[in-house]
Formats: sequence, C-alpha cells, structure tokens
Amino acid sequence: MQQALQVKPLLLLLLMIGVTTQAWAQQKRKRAREYGIVVGVLPTGKHNAITDVAGVRVGHTTLVREDSVRTGVTAILPHEGNVFQEKVPAAVYVGNGFGKLAGSTQVVELGNLETPVILTNTLSVGTALNAVVGYELQQPDNEEVQSVNAVVGETNDGYLNDIRGRHVTEADVVQAIQQAKGGAVDEGNVGAGTGTVCFGFKGGIGTSSRQLPGSLGGYTVGVLVQTNFGGVLQVNGAPVGQELGQYYFSQKIKDSADGSCMIVVATDAPVDARNLERMAKRAMMGLAKTGGIASNGSGDYVIAFSAHPELRIPYTSPGKTQANNTLRNDDMSPLFMAVIEATEEAIINSLFKAETMTGKEQRTVEALPLAKVLKILKKHNAITD
Repeated sequence: MQQALQVKPLLLLLLMIGVTTQAWAQQKRKRAREYGIVVGVLPTGKHNAITDVAGVRVGHTTLVREDSVRTGVTAILPHEGNVFQEKVPAAVYVGNGFGKLAGSTQVVELGNLETPVILTNTLSVGTALNAVVGYELQQPDNEEVQSVNAVVGETNDGYLNDIRGRHVTEADVVQAIQQAKGGAVDEGNVGAGTGTVCFGFKGGIGTSSRQLPGSLGGYTVGVLVQTNFGGVLQVNGAPVGQELGQYYFSQKIKDSADGSCMIVVATDAPVDARNLERMAKRAMMGLAKTGGIASNGSGDYVIAFSAHPELRIPYTSPGKTQANNTLRNDDMSPLFMAVIEATEEAIINSLFKAETMTGKEQRTVEALPLAKVLKILKKHNAITD
C-alpha cells in the first residue's frame, strides 16, 4: 500500500511532464509570419485565416490511433445558417484532375454550393458523401428535400495512413461539421491534413487571408489548403527545397512529385460564379509560387465561393427572377492578387505548422527543418529581421 502511494505521485509527475513537453512541442512551431516571412504586399485579416471572411467556419476531426491510423476530416462552412436553404455562389477549377471532387459537376452547372465543403482522404469520399447527405436531410426546413449535392474533396494519405482500413466514419464527418467555428484555425497535422506529405516533408492544413484596402472595396479573401503534393519548394521566392537537397529530380531524393492539393477560396466580395471561377484559377498561381508543379498524378482542385449575404440563393422563392449587384470585371484584379498571395502563404503555413510524424509500417516523414529554412531565407533576403 505504501509503495502504491509513492508510485502514484511519481506517475502524476511524469504525466505532467509529458503533457507540458507535448504542449511546448506544439507551440514551438510557429506560422510563417511569426518568423518575419511576409508573403506579398496585401495585409492579412485579423486571424490570417479563411475564417476572416465573415460567417465562414472551420472544423476538424483528427484521427491518430495506434501505429497506422493517421487521417481525418476538415469541414468548411460558408455561413452560419442552413446552407441548403440559402445556397452561395460558387465555382470549381481543376488544375490537374487526377483526384476526386465529388459534387463538382453540379457546382459547375448551377454556379452554387449547397452544403459544407468536406476534405478527407481518397478512400473516405463515399463515407463523407453519405454523412453530409444525412446531415442535410436532418436539418430544420429540409424535411421535403430529395436531392443533396454534397461537395467532398480528398488527397491520398496512404503513405502514413492505413488508408485501406477506411477508418473515417460518418460520425467523424458530422463531428467536424458540428465543431466548426470562426476565429483562429488549427493547422498542420490536423483534420484532413493529419497524414499528408508535401514537398517530401510533413504537409497538412494551412490557411491565410488578405484584406483589400477600403479604396478597393475593403473585401476579404480567405484560403484553406490540404497539402499533399510535390515539386521544388520555394518559400517567399527562396529556393528552399533546392538548398535542402530535397526536391523533384534531385539525385538523392526519389520524389515523384505526385499527390494532391485541395484549395478552398472564400470571399465576402459580391462575386458571381463566373468571376469566382476566375478567382479559383488564380489559386493555382499561388501553388506554383511555392514550387508545386501539378504533376501527372496530382489532384489539384480549387473550390471558390462568395459568402456575401445579399448573393445567397434561396432554395424556394415566390418570384421567377433574382436581382443581385455583383462586382464588375474591371474590379476583379485586386481579388485575383489576394487569392494568389493567400494561397501561397496558406501552403507555407501548412508546412511550418506540421510536425514530424511516424505512421503506417513505421514510416516517418520529417517536418520542414525550420532552423535551416530560416537561414536560407535570410541568405536570400526573403525574411524580415
């Protein structure tokens, strides 16, 4: 009995040390801007996240179990109401189509989004579809609904995750939706980014935003990415991948550059589906600025939507027409620039926040070595002291 009493405090101390160490480890990796890396010229929103667009919320379900489950779900909600009853203008652009973006054809055809956007792994798309359909059918005012166009994207996390086990459940998807919130967004090894790999380093979820000046409308653009692709990494223009010796075509690294990148773009600007597609195209420019090449085996998809309240599309309406004021073509260029900058920084944030992870078959993917990266950035004047 006396020995048990002595052991318990020791176990408690060890547990406290472990928790403290874990918390410190999670805090020590910062976002790019916290190191003085300023991407582009436009200012960010308050949280430098997609949630800076009013009403947009993000939720994660992260699955890390035993030695081989490294996956999850990320949900992006366009506004706080019933998205099916109040659809939002939306568009899809395919940078390279080696992937799955369920629900994309209806978005392209009708120009609107009627469910949360769900990101997960390749073999869990069907599960996520079922979950979103069930979730929407159960929402108030949806009792008579007989068709739901769930939008679900994916990347393949099978290097670190037992993807064939299909561990994501419908409950996991619903949980991500129900836990979605505004404010700061968790990044790195969370949600759909739990088991991903980017440029040969640990990838994950990343986000960023840009705020236009009042003279250009004062609009906000936010981007969230799920990074799982390759190429030759550049950070703020500096050849990081090349100087680290880890890049596509390197003699030492067998990197096929295949993978995928899911990009979600949100704005509060009054932009219709046609111009949202133009914004979505620019997101691929942001990916290219990080060194991504949209390789043959990469599924690179962009979903863009406007959260502007006056552009919502009611499921039912007494009238046959709907009149909206939307931004002119001549005023789109600032939004294009905002998308490019926010996408680039979101991808960089996904790498900076991701931590080294060991998964399936004891495979380990190292986190981007920040100390070395910061030295490279200083060398190339790509960082603010």
